[in-house]
Amino acid sequence: MKLFYYPSNASMAPHILLEECGQPFELAYVDRHQSANKSPDYLKLNPNGLIPVLIDGDLVLYESAAICLYLADRYPEQQLAPALGTPERARLYTWLMWLTNTFQATLTAYFYPERWVEEGNAAGAQQVKARAEAKIATLLDQLEAQLEAGGGPWLLGAHYSVLDPYALMLCRWTRGFAQPARARAGIGEYLQRVLARPAVQRALQTEELVQPWV
Repeated sequence: MKLFYYPSNASMAPHILLEECGQPFELAYVDRHQSANKSPDYLKLNPNGLIPVLIDGDLVLYESAAICLYLADRYPEQQLAPALGTPERARLYTWLMWLTNTFQATLTAYFYPERWVEEGNAAGAQQVKARAEAKIATLLDQLEAQLEAGGGPWLLGAHYSVLDPYALMLCRWTRGFAQPARARAGIGEYLQRVLARPAVQRALQTEELVQPWV
């Protein structure tokens, strides 16, 4: 397998899961600063020009959540997702879609507010950013409530799953906020549990990320 990645980008969760799976894989650095993700060769892999992309033989897969589910199904012995057809699997789908379609989408609006207004509308972009930050606070409330309701130590409860590196990745993106995810007692303790996993440590070190990691 080959994962096209950029440090601390949306490729982080798939990178961590590849480390969890313990199978050989290759990393291909995509230099966003040089617009390598917009190059003709990269756009052949992902026409949206976004990171990551996973190649497994003839399969070319993009969208982080899809890659995470694929890895869970590709390596079932790692038990990174509940069995198909079970209520637990349905709950995993709910929370993975929440992470990518709600939490991640709102974070994207926060970091790239200019995408949602007319070019040059600085005041409008600032309003989008402020509204997104306020929404993120309510989403962190929801995440903390789920951690408490699930009985821990992981997002689904007793079993570590693809959700946990995904949640870590997104919570990391709030590290520069006035009220980051780590500042909440329940989430902060949860993030430290995820960070303690050897596969997570290997991925962070390979990506040469500096602390604070969240």
